[in-house]
Amino acid sequence: MNIHRRSACVFPGFPELLFQWSHRRPVLPLSVSTVNKHKPWIETSYHGVITENTHVVLLDPPLVALDKDAPVPYAGTSNVPIPCSPGEICAFNIHGLEAPFEAVVLNGTSGEGQLRARGLVDCELQKEYTFIIQAHDCGSGPGGTEGKKSHKAVVHIQVNDVNEFAPVFREARYRAAVTEGKIYDSILQVEATDQDCSPQYSQICNYQITTADSPFAIDRNGNIRNTEKLSYERQQQYEIQVTAWDCGQKRALVSAPVRIDVKPVCKPGWQGWNKRVDYEPGTGSKQLFPKMHLETCGGPLSSVRTTVELQTSHIGKGCDRETYSEKSLQKLCGASSGSTDLLPAPGATTNWTASLVTDSGRDSDLIFRFDGRQAAKVPDWLVPQNLTDQFTIATWMKHGPSPGLRAEKETLLCNSDKTEMNRHHYSLYVHNCRLVFLLRRDFTQVDTFRPAEYHWKLEQICDKEWHYYVINVEFPVVTLYVDGVTYDPYLVTDDWPIHPSQIDVQLTVGACWQGGEVAKPRFTQYFRGSLSGLTIRPGKIESQKVISCLQACKEGLDINSLESLDKNIKFHFNPAQSILVMEGEDLENINAAVVKVSYINSRQFPTPGIRRVHISTTVQCFGEDTCLSIPDIDAVVMVLQPSEPRITIAGVEQLRRPAVDLSGSSGLDLFQDLHIASTVTRTDSAAPYAGGVLEEIIHNLDYCDILVLGEELRPEAESLQLDRSSLLGMHLDATNSTSGMSIYGVDSMSNYEHVIRQVRYHHWLPATLTQRRFRLTCSELNGRYTSNEFKLEIGVLHDSEAGEHVNYMVAPPQYMQMVHRPSSLQHSLYPGHSSGVPSAATVVIVMCIAALVVVVVLGIYRIHLTHQQEAKLVETTKEADVAWDDSALSITVNPMEPQASEEEEASEEDEEEDEEEDDDEEEDEDDITSAESDDSEEEVDVQLPRIHQPSKRGNNLDKATISY
Repeated sequence: MNIHRRSACVFPGFPELLFQWSHRRPVLPLSVSTVNKHKPWIETSYHGVITENTHVVLLDPPLVALDKDAPVPYAGTSNVPIPCSPGEICAFNIHGLEAPFEAVVLNGTSGEGQLRARGLVDCELQKEYTFIIQAHDCGSGPGGTEGKKSHKAVVHIQVNDVNEFAPVFREARYRAAVTEGKIYDSILQVEATDQDCSPQYSQICNYQITTADSPFAIDRNGNIRNTEKLSYERQQQYEIQVTAWDCGQKRALVSAPVRIDVKPVCKPGWQGWNKRVDYEPGTGSKQLFPKMHLETCGGPLSSVRTTVELQTSHIGKGCDRETYSEKSLQKLCGASSGSTDLLPAPGATTNWTASLVTDSGRDSDLIFRFDGRQAAKVPDWLVPQNLTDQFTIATWMKHGPSPGLRAEKETLLCNSDKTEMNRHHYSLYVHNCRLVFLLRRDFTQVDTFRPAEYHWKLEQICDKEWHYYVINVEFPVVTLYVDGVTYDPYLVTDDWPIHPSQIDVQLTVGACWQGGEVAKPRFTQYFRGSLSGLTIRPGKIESQKVISCLQACKEGLDINSLESLDKNIKFHFNPAQSILVMEGEDLENINAAVVKVSYINSRQFPTPGIRRVHISTTVQCFGEDTCLSIPDIDAVVMVLQPSEPRITIAGVEQLRRPAVDLSGSSGLDLFQDLHIASTVTRTDSAAPYAGGVLEEIIHNLDYCDILVLGEELRPEAESLQLDRSSLLGMHLDATNSTSGMSIYGVDSMSNYEHVIRQVRYHHWLPATLTQRRFRLTCSELNGRYTSNEFKLEIGVLHDSEAGEHVNYMVAPPQYMQMVHRPSSLQHSLYPGHSSGVPSAATVVIVMCIAALVVVVVLGIYRIHLTHQQEAKLVETTKEADVAWDDSALSITVNPMEPQASEEEEASEEDEEEDEEEDDDEEEDEDDITSAESDDSEEEVDVQLPRIHQPSKRGNNLDKATISY
């Protein structure tokens, strides 16, 4: 049997002890060798296995060392101590201190040993170990100092794994996209890992989708596929959860979310654009398509051409333009004076347009519609008599194709014989979408053919859109401007000149007058379309700069950051900036350029409503004309309602003045304390429900009317006056009538304030007046925004003590008809008198000092003289009704200067009448007014041009008498 104990070394005296012990019981003889002749023997290699987190290594073969010097044990003496033998195994040594193992001797005699781990072994840190082991015997001495070593054996140890870790997905989230209507073998692959070291526990053996009722499946390798065809309309996105198991059946602690987006079937076209873009007035330029891009489904492209069109045909005259009156626009643009408006607003003095059909359109645009049955005769007094070799005809026109293959002529403007014959002296008409201008000159000394007809064939004539046409005539050269672009005639026809005759001519609009060669005079060649702003200017042609200004559009397309646009992108705007064409070879550059397309409206108060935007695209591939069909897209720009201004007129509303102030040389200033302001209500972002805050803004006005309330002005006794000098340097003009005064023109509120403050009220017979009332209103954008009605009441004080001085006055001039004044007229229409008229207070003080009796006498004398003047004034008025006097002079006599006798006054009046008749003759010849004469040494007070209005108009100021 084996004795499991460590051997004891044999020492001297051991035999005697053993002898004494052996006498107690019988023992067998024991053979003990004391000579260490042999080395221990072990296997050359060992293979071991250890499970992580345990200590004992299982070796194959077992660890046993053999030594021939080992004693042969006696079967019966197993309990008898055996003397130490050099053949016993004392130790196993491991070479390699880094190995975390140790070897222990279990039985030195039998040589059995065991391999143990010094600490916990982790498979994830190291799966295998290799080291050297060697056995040592005990040798001859007590300590085996003379022991022998075995040969070195190689030990290979494998660490067995324990399933410690659960699977973990490589990505926290997974995302993929699929196209609808397709079955995919693999949409995407998920992957999980396990930190265990062994293949059994580190490998993922299974994946599973834990989301119920999902149209997806997953295989053992993590590939996800769809089990049915997906529909973009039914569901655009799916969210599923996926888990994993390792081969040790340990499940992942955290599932992985997988998002799968369903895309519609790839269709080439623009994506990422909004159908509506809101535009707030006053915000400048706004991008239309900040996220839009072109999808071409991956096809190779050679070029892309994109056209962006802003469609504004429904806004006014084709787009958002200034809606001031034609005359105001001409002043703003610096046009030449002297133009005649052939289509003014209907009124008392412009009644020839009353029978025409008007269409106010949008934003106060005055438009006349002709349907082939309306026409108008222009009065003879308005017709320019001599067009000379230079003149301009301008109009806005909207016209479509005429019915029939051979359509009739459609006349816009025609100057023909009124009777007897049917000669057309000049006319402008449309025929088969061609614009034709006829100009027949009078016969001169040269009896030869001369240019008579000019033809233009343009798409604009029949496209049913608004266009601005200007014909500049510098005979024989005729140039047509359409929306600011020049066009030369493609055909010029010559004809004989017209022989002079005494036949009167008739100018018509909308048709041509046929007064001769027919049984009954009638209109022919009616026009079908819309016209606006038809003007004719004789003697001068307009410059291209003015023409461009008159038709300028205030809204259009724009490109933000033009300098950042790629150099390879070609772009082009039309003159109105309503069409933008971009072309490039690179798709990314085209997408970057389209993003920069913007809408801009520079009007302070733009017309609200929609503007349609149309985008068309052409794509070309290599070697092909067109390879992809890109659908057109339509969007709208919604221009929001601007904050409406509230125009407020404020000032003193009641004046109490002595009667003498009204009859003085300067009259009475009506609106000395006037103030015009404009405010809008802004919504406060901090308090949107607080109702907004008032904010004062600056903008222009286009007219202000001073209307007389009650009875109209009596021209023989009273008038409203304004110095012409107060209008210098401004875009303002004024007209006068018995109903009041109108100041018109596009200018600032401050300039209007300045001019209105200069308006004076004059009354030559204040004793007959107790009060006068006026009403002032102002407008912006031709009546789109109007002010409050500011009313002023003048109370006349009749104080006998306040009239101690005497005003000797000649009869006021008769009320003037509207006269044409040269544009070079720069003198004041109301110059102030330089005579030193003492004030009322000074006269009273002087007279009081002189004597109270003198005051009473002079007062009586003044009353008597007033009655004489009234009687004389009635006689003068009656005489003036019989013979019209064109004199515009109002002479005020200074009472402080020596007065002439009545006979001298009468002779002076006769001389003045003779001089005025001579002046009238000179005015007909040289077009020079008496007010312009340098020979006149008298101070003149001239009234503004005005028209006597019939009393039946009541209190309303007729806008027709005011040229806007």
